[in-house]
Amino acid sequence: MDRSVSKTVSDVGRRYEMVKRRVADVAYACGRNPDEIRLLAVSKTQPPERIIEAIEAGVDIIGENRVQEVQRKKGEIDPEIAGRAKWHLIGSLQRNKARAVPGLFDVVESVDSLALARELNRRMDGAGEDPLDVFIQVNTGEEAQKGGVAPADAMTLVREMSALEALRVVGLMCIPPLGRDAEESRPHFEQLRKLRDEAQEVGFSHIRELSMGMSNDFEIAIAEGATLVRIGTAIFGPRGTN
Repeated sequence: MDRSVSKTVSDVGRRYEMVKRRVADVAYACGRNPDEIRLLAVSKTQPPERIIEAIEAGVDIIGENRVQEVQRKKGEIDPEIAGRAKWHLIGSLQRNKARAVPGLFDVVESVDSLALARELNRRMDGAGEDPLDVFIQVNTGEEAQKGGVAPADAMTLVREMSALEALRVVGLMCIPPLGRDAEESRPHFEQLRKLRDEAQEVGFSHIRELSMGMSNDFEIAIAEGATLVRIGTAIFGPRGTN
C-alpha cells in the first residue's frame, strides 16, 4: 500500500476515535448514554478516496451538501463500500433535484417546506421504495439567507409532512448562526429540543431525532439533547489537508 494513503487512513481513524471518545465523555457528564448519539461525517469537498478511508475507519453515516457531488462520488466508490454507510443530504435541496434522491440518499435532513416534501413524497412513491427518513430543518436564527422553516411554523409543517405516506419524519435539524462563540449556539439547540418535545407531546412520537452540533459546538449540542452530530473537520482534518 502507498505509504501516504496508509498515513491518511491512520489519521482519519485516529480523529474518528478521538471524536467518539469526546462524545462519550460529554454524554456521561450529562448523564446520557453515548449510544444515544450518532456521528455523521461531513464529507463535502472531500475526494472519494477520503470517504472510503472514513468508512473503512468505521464511519457509518456520511453527510453531503449537494446532489451532484454525491452522484459523482458514489460513481467512483465501490458499491459494497458505499453501502456500509448511510448517506444523508444535509444541504439545501431544490425541488427539481428531488428526482435524484431515491436510491442516492438514505436520509434528507434539510426539508423546509411542504412543497419540497410533496415533491420528495411523489418521487419516492414513484420509485416504489420504502418511505424516506427525513428531518425538518428549522431556521432557529431566522436568518434570511439560510434555509429552514421559521420556528413558529415548525409544528404546522410537522403535521402536514406527517401525513405524507412516502416520507417518515424522524426528527428536526438546525444550523445556528455561524462565526460565533460555541456557547452562543446553546439557545438554538435548546429551542430545537423544545420543538421536538412539543411535537411528541401532541402525538408525533415518531419525531425523536435532533440533528444539531458541528465540530466547534457539538459538546454543547449533546448537552442539550442532540442525537446526531455533524462532524467534518474534527474527523477529516482541515479542508484541503491530508
